[in-house]
Amino acid sequence: MTRKEQLIDDIEKLLNSYSGITSTHISPALLEFMDEDTLINIIDSLLTQKENLLESNIEWLEKFKKQE
Repeated sequence: MTRKEQLIDDIEKLLNSYSGITSTHISPALLEFMDEDTLINIIDSLLTQKENLLESNIEWLEKFKKQE
């Protein structure tokens, strides 16, 4: 597997890691025109979104715990 194929696979895995989302399959041909830096930026963006979502959930949980 090439580095580019691995990055595309990583993007697909990140997209599929969201609960409640149907399975996503990305055709490598769809992202083939992108360079490695662009693919890495997509991965970084997805990771940041997941982190922000997790932080938001933790904040909500903390507020909920304080109301008890």
